[in-house]
Amino acid sequence: MNQIPITATGAERLKLELKELKSVRRPAIIEAIAVARDHGDLKENAEYHAAREEQSFTEGRIAELESALSNAQVIDITRITQNDRVVFGCTVDLLDMATDAEVSYQIVGNIEADIRENRIAISSPIARALIGKEEGEDVVVEAPGGTMEYAITAIHFT
Repeated sequence: MNQIPITATGAERLKLELKELKSVRRPAIIEAIAVARDHGDLKENAEYHAAREEQSFTEGRIAELESALSNAQVIDITRITQNDRVVFGCTVDLLDMATDAEVSYQIVGNIEADIRENRIAISSPIARALIGKEEGEDVVVEAPGGTMEYAITAIHFT
């Protein structure tokens, strides 16, 4: 099976989430199911069905995390040779040429990507366009939403 890249920080974050799901969420859901069963008829018991649905989502996430972690290739970005080029794990400061808006993205593995935290997947159009570029270069990104142009203002390896 192919190994999937993940940052060391991302791997730790996923391990913590997995531990939380197994040690806190799973027992709480089991308890909620038991309480809902005590209320009687399961066919019309909304609490029971909600708890079972939550259990299904939680078990799915546990399986997803276990699979991702078992197939992960953990990359410690502090040990990467810093040649001033955009590589997996680095954080890139960009200037949107159309709006003059500034944004920073860390390029991470697919499983740890979270746009709300400005972590983008290595497989995303922006990350693919940035890989290998240097500070000061302009980058044209062909995305589903249209073409965007950015200037790389800084690259961080922390």
